[in-house]
Amino acid sequence: MSNDAAQSPGRRGPRLDRLVRAGTAAATGWAAAAAALGAGELVAAVTGPDTAPVIAVGSAAIDLTPTALKEYAVRTFGTDDKAVLLGGIHLTTALLAALAGVLAARRPLLGAGVFAAFGLLGTWAALSRPAADTADAAPALVAGLAGALTAHVLARILRATDRTAATRPTAPGEAPEQDGRNKDQTAGPVVTSRRAVLAATGGTIAVGALAGVGGRSLSDHRDGTGAARTAVHIPPAAAPLPPLPTTVHPNVPGLSPFVTSTADFYRVDTALTLPRIDPRRWALHIRGMVDRPLLITFDELLREQLEELDHTLSCVSNEVGGPYVGTTRWLGASLPALLLRAGVRPGADQLVGRSQDGMTIGTPLESVLDGRRALLAVAMNGEALPVAHGFPCRSVIPGFYGYTSATKWLVDLNVTTFAAYDPYWVRRGWDRTGTVRTASRIEVPAPFARVPAGDVTIAGTAWATHRGVAAVEVRIDDGSWQEALLAADAGADLWRQWSCTWTGATPGTHRIEARATDATGSVQTANRAAPYPAGATGWHSTVVTVT
Repeated sequence: MSNDAAQSPGRRGPRLDRLVRAGTAAATGWAAAAAALGAGELVAAVTGPDTAPVIAVGSAAIDLTPTALKEYAVRTFGTDDKAVLLGGIHLTTALLAALAGVLAARRPLLGAGVFAAFGLLGTWAALSRPAADTADAAPALVAGLAGALTAHVLARILRATDRTAATRPTAPGEAPEQDGRNKDQTAGPVVTSRRAVLAATGGTIAVGALAGVGGRSLSDHRDGTGAARTAVHIPPAAAPLPPLPTTVHPNVPGLSPFVTSTADFYRVDTALTLPRIDPRRWALHIRGMVDRPLLITFDELLREQLEELDHTLSCVSNEVGGPYVGTTRWLGASLPALLLRAGVRPGADQLVGRSQDGMTIGTPLESVLDGRRALLAVAMNGEALPVAHGFPCRSVIPGFYGYTSATKWLVDLNVTTFAAYDPYWVRRGWDRTGTVRTASRIEVPAPFARVPAGDVTIAGTAWATHRGVAAVEVRIDDGSWQEALLAADAGADLWRQWSCTWTGATPGTHRIEARATDATGSVQTANRAAPYPAGATGWHSTVVTVT
């Protein structure tokens, strides 16, 4: 055996020791992060769950994210985009905390400074929110302080352990450790060990986790929104709409229900935590260019003449053939009636709704007052609005995508002008009006389905909200267009379902396309365009294999 081979195990010993030490140092960083986040959650139980450091930073990140990246996130992750964002924030925090722990092992103040910087970042994020007040900074400040102190204490314990290892007596025949980082340290009466470091680190992580869970539980306990929503008695409509006829929905297996269940209704918004509003404390301000500003409580809103509206709502982020569209029966007070009561002044051309969380959505005012049934909705599908869909009140204005018509958790309506104010999405380059594009979606057969040769049923859904759908056509493999059979028309504000029979389908791979014509006679364009900035366009297609 050569001398090099004989000495290799000895050389691996110090290297392994350094790896163990680095891992231990990283663990102290994670412990400090757990302490910071736990402390922040405890304080957020008082200031509100949306002020917790991770949520505040995530909300600020959403506001700062370029529009193209936001669209990519919605397109790629769908309604899981928020979970992906929060997961990314936690992963980044873990990596930076590990780095801070390693830095603190060498220079405790430097590692503590990283956590202090975390706290300052969270403070800025909390105060950057549109509806923020000074108290919202408290969770991040406390989190930064807790993380810095914990990192400093754990780093000193770890360094004390290193001094013990550096000054221990050497065994007979063993060379003393040579480590430049310890040569200037003097041994003292240190009674610590790596086991003590691991115990302190593990205990801190456990305490931090308990604090985080406890803080979130306290927030949930303090939040009485669920019970308050359950206690709300929604009055019936003054003139209830009749049930929708069964003929609006073709009897085709696999076709979407005509009315979307509340549980399946899509949700696309920027809220990382759902705004929790006690309806007993809720009030809506109607202000701006009006003669008589109004302040309406929830009880007063329920005493209005409530109206029902069957309406198909769609999201501008929906790709051609996408899932972000749904139909429900809304119930609420007439928005035009309340605006007329307030007295709209000449020159006003925009109505801006503001959410509890600061989101602003602008709608052309002339479209709200042109006779369409626009609502301040308090219920959907016969029950009070779910929190995720805007409880206790949201706006619903037919003819527009949600980003210019559907303000959830509504607390303020400002009558203004387009020249005076750009709402949230307009500032990010989206179309100012947001009129719904004509669209048709193939649902049966499903994409890449295998179907038997012969007669094949094709079915789907089309919408052109507030214009209505007059026709749907289907073609196979770039052949001639065949007019589909439309189900009963339930109204211009609703989608329309359709079906047709593909006669004599032959084996092989085939492409099916569909296009719609709205009630004004305008045919859906074939030009393919992404959702940004005014909604996706193009014909939906699907590929199937006939066997």
